[in-house]
Amino acid sequence: MLVDLLVNGHPMSALLTENPYTDSWLVVGNSVSVVFKETEVSLMKNFSGKISLRNQLPCKVLKIEKGAIIGCVHLAFDAYKLISVITSRSIDFMEIQSGDDITAMIKANEVSIIKA
Repeated sequence: MLVDLLVNGHPMSALLTENPYTDSWLVVGNSVSVVFKETEVSLMKNFSGKISLRNQLPCKVLKIEKGAIIGCVHLAFDAYKLISVITSRSIDFMEIQSGDDITAMIKANEVSIIKA
């Protein structure tokens, strides 16, 4: 089942195996928490075009921690803090800097929702 959500007015989708017949809390109007792994957050900068990733969250880069292979990009999405774990090579290639506007993207099948 594909579930559409609003997070501070921003649309998100989650592809779930649950359904309202087996999970009575999964009904329109209920509050839920949206969760996903930091390694499932891809980043997009200055992109124009179409892409299949449904969940696109406008963010501001707060901080970058870069190791030899992997880096953590700390992001602010409204009042929420997110982290994207990507390769240091991608951070360099995209020229990601603190203060940049960037879009965090998460595939719908990587998003889970839990009862709030």
